[in-house]
Amino acid sequence: MRIDAPSAITGHTSLGDTGVTALVAADPDGMAAAVDVRGGGPGTRETDLLEPHNTVERVHAILLCGGSAFGLAAADGAMAELERRGRGFPVFGEGAPGPRVPIVPAAVIFDLVVGDPAHRPTAADGAAAVAAALDGGGGLVESGSVGAGCGATAGVLRGGFGHARARAAGYTVEAFVVANPVGSVVDPATGLLYGDPAQPAVDLEAFAQLERPTPKLNTTIGVIATDAPLTKAQLKRVAMTGHDGIARAVRPAHSPLDGDTLFAVSTAPAGAAPVRDVEALAQLGQVGAGVIQAAIVDAVVSAESAYGVTAWRDIAIV
Repeated sequence: MRIDAPSAITGHTSLGDTGVTALVAADPDGMAAAVDVRGGGPGTRETDLLEPHNTVERVHAILLCGGSAFGLAAADGAMAELERRGRGFPVFGEGAPGPRVPIVPAAVIFDLVVGDPAHRPTAADGAAAVAAALDGGGGLVESGSVGAGCGATAGVLRGGFGHARARAAGYTVEAFVVANPVGSVVDPATGLLYGDPAQPAVDLEAFAQLERPTPKLNTTIGVIATDAPLTKAQLKRVAMTGHDGIARAVRPAHSPLDGDTLFAVSTAPAGAAPVRDVEALAQLGQVGAGVIQAAIVDAVVSAESAYGVTAWRDIAIV
């Protein structure tokens, strides 16, 4: 699926059995961000600084990567590319000469049992994903077996990268998700997707015969992006609520074998007055969970069969 997505700039580096997806701030000054981790086996970088009580207020990109912990190396390249383009925290103050330090939190999925286990994203791949975002104009988001979703699995089916968007309290709320859960996205009793029962059912006989790659080490990671002006504490609440979307689309979710991690970012300009209406904040969180759920479905229905793992589309009864 390709969807117009003006509120965030995304870029993919697709490497066949693994890859990188970058979400880059459209504003060179960055975007406010927070994170919530619910899985028992996360692989992350620069997440402590996103806690509301810590100093850094804005980040310049968020990286979603394949390659398990090895894939975190892609963030080095993302930082280098952002620095090359003059983006980052100005060490000696805005406008003063001196180094800039791009802030790039990252999370990874485990995809080493798909394709070549020695093939992992590198710093060069992280740089390429950032360049693809900034040079591609940010107009379209491609879903399925792309970017960090190249080697993703969803239970016994192919996972992938998915995107969804909705409106809440007058603002845009989007989700960018790499769906790679240990749990199933399909109800084995009905053949329907947990996240969207309106989609066609799978052939239950064919579904029952599928085997998933082992070992069972996975993760669903993603970003909720909104143009609503939110503080880090408010974004933390949105990220927390967003995990409801994973739980609706995947069963079981947040297992000891998953590293489920959701970032939340606000693309509003720095200094904008934050949302003060508690009901509006609740709506943003509720819709955030909804777009995470929809993005997981988008990832699964858009994925293609490869590496011995069957895609939903190839056993769906249409």
